[in-house]
Amino acid sequence: VLALQGDFREHSVSLRRVGADALEVRRADQLARCNALIIPGGESTTIARLLLSFELFEPIQKLGRDGFPIWGTCAGAILLADDVRGELDRPPLGLLPIVIDRNAYGRQVDSFETELDASALPLADGTEAAPPFHAVFIRAPRIRSLADDVEVVMTLPANGDEAPEPVAVRRGVLLATTF
Repeated sequence: VLALQGDFREHSVSLRRVGADALEVRRADQLARCNALIIPGGESTTIARLLLSFELFEPIQKLGRDGFPIWGTCAGAILLADDVRGELDRPPLGLLPIVIDRNAYGRQVDSFETELDASALPLADGTEAAPPFHAVFIRAPRIRSLADDVEVVMTLPANGDEAPEPVAVRRGVLLATTF
């Protein structure tokens, strides 16, 4: 779990709870001990700056381009995108061909929680689809468009005249969730 800023501790605790080893990554040499990486939620501008300061930007970008599994949650999804709208003053990693808006649902008071259909995600034993997933959207981004080879894994249900909105997408071993 990238441990520069944001909710990396929560990700580490969750991984350990399900029996996985979790390493909090703060240096490039630690990446060699990982078989996947989570870029957590937090403040995307701060994480983008710290990726450069800690000399992790290029190693993570190279890993992502070489087929290394990376999951970006909320701010991490912003950093995986190749097109970010809304005041990100450092470049994103540009690994996923999506357009994403920062803080697109509004201010902190506009944050919300909901249940998402997770049936597209198989359980670890492969026997059935996952149950609904409780998602928390805190100053969350929105995926505005995506390339044809990016698969939508979860959506927010349609709201009025609007179509269902993608909130979890993947391309190969790269996964981005806006919650």
